[in-house]
Amino acid sequence: MLTKFETKSARVKGLSFHPKRPWVLASLHNGVIQLWDYRMCTLIDKFDEHDGPVRGIDFHKQQPLFVSGGDDYKIKVGLLTGMKIVKIYHNENEWSALISYVSYFFLLCSVLTGHNHYVMCAQFHPSEDLVVSGSLDQTVRVWDISGLRKKNLSPGAVETDVRGISGVDLFGASDAVVKHVLEGHDRGVNWAAFHPSMPLIVSGADDRQVKIWRMNESKAWELDTCRGHYNNVSCAIFHPRQELILSNSEDKSIRVWDMSKRTGVQTFRRDHDRFWVLGAHPNLNLFAAGHDSGMIVFKLERERPAYAVHGNMLYYVKDRFLRQLDFNSSKDTAVMQLRSGSKFPVFSMSYNPAENAVLLCTRATNLENSTYDLYSIPKESDSQNPDAPEGKRSSGLTAVWVARNRFAVLDRMHSLLIKNLKNEIVKKVQVPSCEEIFYAGTGSLLLRDTDGVTLFDVQQKRSLATVKISKVKYVVWSADTSHVALLAKHAIMICNRKLESLCNIHENIRVKSGAWDESGVFIYTTSNHIKYALTSGWLWRQPKPWMSAAAGSVWVRQHCCRVTTRSWKCAIRGPRTLTSSPSSTSSLVTCHTWVG
Repeated sequence: MLTKFETKSARVKGLSFHPKRPWVLASLHNGVIQLWDYRMCTLIDKFDEHDGPVRGIDFHKQQPLFVSGGDDYKIKVGLLTGMKIVKIYHNENEWSALISYVSYFFLLCSVLTGHNHYVMCAQFHPSEDLVVSGSLDQTVRVWDISGLRKKNLSPGAVETDVRGISGVDLFGASDAVVKHVLEGHDRGVNWAAFHPSMPLIVSGADDRQVKIWRMNESKAWELDTCRGHYNNVSCAIFHPRQELILSNSEDKSIRVWDMSKRTGVQTFRRDHDRFWVLGAHPNLNLFAAGHDSGMIVFKLERERPAYAVHGNMLYYVKDRFLRQLDFNSSKDTAVMQLRSGSKFPVFSMSYNPAENAVLLCTRATNLENSTYDLYSIPKESDSQNPDAPEGKRSSGLTAVWVARNRFAVLDRMHSLLIKNLKNEIVKKVQVPSCEEIFYAGTGSLLLRDTDGVTLFDVQQKRSLATVKISKVKYVVWSADTSHVALLAKHAIMICNRKLESLCNIHENIRVKSGAWDESGVFIYTTSNHIKYALTSGWLWRQPKPWMSAAAGSVWVRQHCCRVTTRSWKCAIRGPRTLTSSPSSTSSLVTCHTWVG
């Protein structure tokens, strides 16, 4: 699990992602509702309008609105303008006027009658006129609400059209009909949810079980049960794009289940906090979980593909294929099919242009189970049906080329092995204690430990230089290997070939990636900026919203100049003007950078 954002607060009982903006709503047990920007890691706004726990929260899918429901028996609707909650609707007159505007976008768990105990959860079907609910009466019920379409008001309705509508009028005897009653849990049901595209339901209950149900027009039945939690299951949802189920529990764990095998594939635990709710982003591979002392926003696995660049070619892994992108022609082709058998994605890649071979490293949850594969790329291959060459697989945390016919492997004991093209051990090298190895040119490696990075000569078996920088994640060499950028979570260190520090850059938000321009300018991205830095330590930034970039890879072309005040000015390509201070003397640096 990759934690992207974490908050500290009272117990979180409800969560909702905004469909377009990087926002998440959290409703708390103490009555507060918080609006967070999970990308910038900042609290945008909050309000305290409920008396007691707020157990339900949801964004409107199109309008700048959200709705909340609490133990005070009140429903509040918030209106968002820009980045502020500007109004809360809560009295009868305002509420009646709002119904026609919102057009029934919320569901009140207490309105549908049929359960004989507290209704803990209710969810709309993503495409059909159905609702699923879970109750402490130990049942899951599916409701047909097609009769409500006749009473749905048009957006042009006026206040007098809706003032007299009551809960009984909205949900008459024929408006919401129980279609299926699912019995199988031995204790109260805390959560039930539809699958986004299949006729499936998942439920979680106080019997510590996660159940999968299937339904058709005439009946619904239990498919299977996932067992593993050892306390009440608080929430269970389907993964929006993969055949996985996520559940969390008062046993302080989040578990991921394989839908086809009904077995657990991952477990994440907290030391002291029980989990209460889960939320999935409607479009991105992001999830949120609420616990006793706040919430976390996370991914199950990293989405950044393993890649390597050589000349004008980009090699990267996607969907069990090694692909090649030609920067000049923008031609993207599959060059070979990868060996199956690993349930974890490829973590890193090292390319050998001399032998046209690649090392693909797979990082397992338990690092000792990590492996790498050695492949020779076919010289000719049908892009529509690429070859699947036999690779050589061995255990190891990381594998990196150090010569034309030699590569280094950091094994599970964190010792260094040198191997040949037959994947045979040539020699073992004693190295300082390290957690990771990176390419550093022929015959050299960069060794990362907790506090720094060491330049190590493999032939001479000795350390050449060391710099102090904590927890380096990525190493980016310039094309001529004269400079290297060491990227940590919130810091960048630029060094020369001898690993002598030239400048240090600290960021308050996460550093994401970086690349060298042919002119010696280092371009890097944070969560919300693209920034340009020189080896002297000067830098310039451009907010990401200024970019006209679609998802995926984009070309960024800017013209920058250095001024005497050590600030940067920019002239976007097009108008032949350059704005700078009158006293500036400028030297022009042109940046042509591919940002992935």
